[in-house]
Amino acid sequence: SMNLLPDGLLPDGDGRGKNAADHLRDIFYRMGFNDKEIVCLSGAHSLGRCHTDRSGFWGPWTRSPTTLSNDYYRLLLEETWSKKTTHEGKPWNGPVQYENANSGSDLMMLETDLALVKDDKMKQYVEHYAAD
Repeated sequence: SMNLLPDGLLPDGDGRGKNAADHLRDIFYRMGFNDKEIVCLSGAHSLGRCHTDRSGFWGPWTRSPTTLSNDYYRLLLEETWSKKTTHEGKPWNGPVQYENANSGSDLMMLETDLALVKDDKMKQYVEHYAAD
């Protein structure tokens, strides 16, 4: 069940209707994380993928979802992310997520992922980790 964790323990991928960077801060600042640490922790998205039957979202963040790398950060900066509108030839009915529409539509990002490059304070750390 998706209700195993208490509400508010992990951020919602859509930012809960507010500025997604502020939503991340609401969740993680109360756990003692700062912006640099939030961006670092988000790098765990270089591993794994979303499954529609669990989260409603679909797809991997990187092309090597079983390898820990800085691909997540590089892709955030290098790809053009647009709202997902179709899935396997049908209209996308899931929650808002983004895909790399200009280079294959095989990857995804959440609103809270893109917040890391939209927010100037967080983007500096994405750039740092992408270069390392």
